[in-house]
Amino acid sequence: MTLDPHAKVHDRVLIIDFGSQVTQLIARRLRESGVYCEIHPFNRVDAAFLGEYAPKAIILSGGPASVKTATSPRAAQEVFELGVPILGICYGEQTICAQLGGDVESSDHREFGRAKIEVVKASALFDGVWEIGSSHQVWMSHGDRVNAIPEGFEIIGKSEGAPFAAIANEERRIYAVQFHPEVVHTPDGAKLLSNFVRNIAGLQGDWTMAAFRDEAIEMIRKQVGDGRVICGLSGGVDSSVAAVLIHEAIGEQLTCVFVDTGLMRAGESEEVVRLFRDSYNIPLIHVEAADLFLGKLAGVDDPEKKRKIIGATFIDVFDAEANKIENAKFLAQGTLYPDVIESVSFDGGPSVTIKSHHNVGGLPERMNLKLVEPLRELFKDEVRILGRELGLPEHFVGRHPFPGPGLAIRIPGEVTQEKAEILRKADTIYLDEIRKAGLYDEIWQAFSVLLPVRTVGVMGDERTYDHVLALRAVTSTDGMTADYYPFTHEFLGACATRIINEVRGVNRVVYDVTSKPPGTIEWE
Repeated sequence: MTLDPHAKVHDRVLIIDFGSQVTQLIARRLRESGVYCEIHPFNRVDAAFLGEYAPKAIILSGGPASVKTATSPRAAQEVFELGVPILGICYGEQTICAQLGGDVESSDHREFGRAKIEVVKASALFDGVWEIGSSHQVWMSHGDRVNAIPEGFEIIGKSEGAPFAAIANEERRIYAVQFHPEVVHTPDGAKLLSNFVRNIAGLQGDWTMAAFRDEAIEMIRKQVGDGRVICGLSGGVDSSVAAVLIHEAIGEQLTCVFVDTGLMRAGESEEVVRLFRDSYNIPLIHVEAADLFLGKLAGVDDPEKKRKIIGATFIDVFDAEANKIENAKFLAQGTLYPDVIESVSFDGGPSVTIKSHHNVGGLPERMNLKLVEPLRELFKDEVRILGRELGLPEHFVGRHPFPGPGLAIRIPGEVTQEKAEILRKADTIYLDEIRKAGLYDEIWQAFSVLLPVRTVGVMGDERTYDHVLALRAVTSTDGMTADYYPFTHEFLGACATRIINEVRGVNRVVYDVTSKPPGTIEWE
């Protein structure tokens, strides 16, 4: 993974990833403290890397492996020779002990879930957060446990299942905890992480969106020079923020191409055109291609085939329009940091494909363009903050995520214009009710799904045989896991009544109470 140029400007923390599913949360917590950090796989962090990156502090993440296995991952020994503060989390604590002369055992007393940790000794890690003798909730997720700590370390916290739940070598500024401070189930975890980077490591917390904006503009100008940039607008937050940022940097050298697939939300196409042409005066090519996309989707009901048809058609349309732009040398994408992290497996192995992701993959090579990705080090919440910094309207910046293939994957089975119109109307009512109830900002994503099922109903004195509509709403921090939103029955009943009364073609409404996992957020 290429080191980010922004990191050269800021004090930075290195997070060494051992494969934990929540490693990204460590980075999010540090960013919330105003501290710049990057995640890199353990097997790519060697002496040369450390010399180039020059971290001011290092965090070793959790991971699924057992340090008792001969082939289990380890941190480069140079990590412990840098002299910078180190914090090990879960597996990170275990490998610190294994590598520095302690011992780890496979234990019958495993801990998964909430646990209580008792503070037994004062430590810089706990300073101002936890006092000696106090007990606090933490989140544990481990089978192995430490049974002997290296020379120079002391126990600073213990739990019922982990007598070495927190250890420290204050002189070397090396700390390790068996619990996960990065997850919300450890209520004081963010404070402990902030203690580590701000107080122990002495970092200033100069990572702000205002600073990022200025640096990004300078970097875009340096990369692009006098070349032209093409940006594919999807109508979503990521591509929109990227476009406005790039336009602020290079002005008329940017041209946006907005392909209207006919699968957008109600009024979305008009809003995109109005916002970019009228409010920001950004050169915009609006391609109305609904008939083309719907025609290619006719008779197709397999979700993967639908995604691939939409992706390929988008590339064809975008390519045709982009080729009309003279001196185009760059393609702008709204790539985010989670995309960058997930593209580099910590063990180099392939990831299982749950579903294809719709983006402009293939375009740079096909059009011989270089990529401009100004958001590639930001998380989704940081993109929203940057959008506000750039003056984008709050209702636009705060919108729920919307999939690239649009309504096509919210219509299981064949997609038709009639079904898309039914879904658009129902979805508008659903979101209107959520906003009226003041719940929109509490929910990560809410949408409707038009099912390939018809049921018998009665409206007035007449029999109906119409579509079933499913409502979906989830809470999440990053979309990687999600829980369904616990609406009241009264709210759901009111939504169902409005939809059935106002949308011709729907006579039954259901609510999806599946979490992720085992389900995905979208239905296809």
